[in-house]
Parts: sequence; structure tokens; C-alpha cells
Amino acid sequence: QLVESGGGLVQAGGSLTLSCAASGFTSDGYGIGWWRQAPGKEREGVACFVRSDGESYISNSVKGRFTISNDNAKNLVVLQMNNLKPEDTAVYYCAADSRIILSSIWNWLNYDYWGQGTLVTVSS
Repeated sequence: QLVESGGGLVQAGGSLTLSCAASGFTSDGYGIGWWRQAPGKEREGVACFVRSDGESYISNSVKGRFTISNDNAKNLVVLQMNNLKPEDTAVYYCAADSRIILSSIWNWLNYDYWGQGTLVTVSS
């Protein structure tokens, strides 16, 4: 199960923290990704945490502004978003791939489980 929280309205240049409560993912092969979809646009992957190598991956479109972290004890994957821009406005989803492959972390079709999404609105 994946449950997102932390969305809301923020002014450009501000920050938001999104949390994904991920329960039931215990294998070493899983990855948790943050995705977003703006109206009329395709789904876009922004960050991914891969448990097998403990590494975090950030897409070029948000690199330098977004970070992803994992709290094993709390089963949380957190997306920290700084210096937000109006073009970051979207519904943000947490998704899990139970057997993630590094070459496909940006392919949303490989993700088996999705949260309900949380809306992030950045005003100019």
C-alpha cells in the first residue's frame, strides 16, 4: 500500500515535502519512485529510490531542486522539493516496482503499485 501526503499550494521559490508511506514492500529488489502528471501532459518520473543499491536517482528536469530520501524505520520515502516553479504544478504520485531494473526506473509501465496522488500547485 502506498499513501502520499504533503501536497498543497506554495508560491514560486518555495518548498514542499511529500511523504510516501509504503507498507508491504520487504524484498530487496523494490524501488519507490515519485512521478507527476500535469493536465494535458504525460506522466513524468522525477525521483526514485532503489533498495538493492541504496541509491537515489533524480531526473534531469528537477536535479538540483528535488531530493529523495528513505526512512526504513518508518517505511517512508520522502520527496523534498525546493525552489519550486509554476511548471512543477502537477499531481504527484508515489509508485512501487517490486523488481526494479535500473535501466527502466523512468518507465512508469514497470511500476506495479500506485498511490492515490497528491496535488502540488505552485503559484507565480
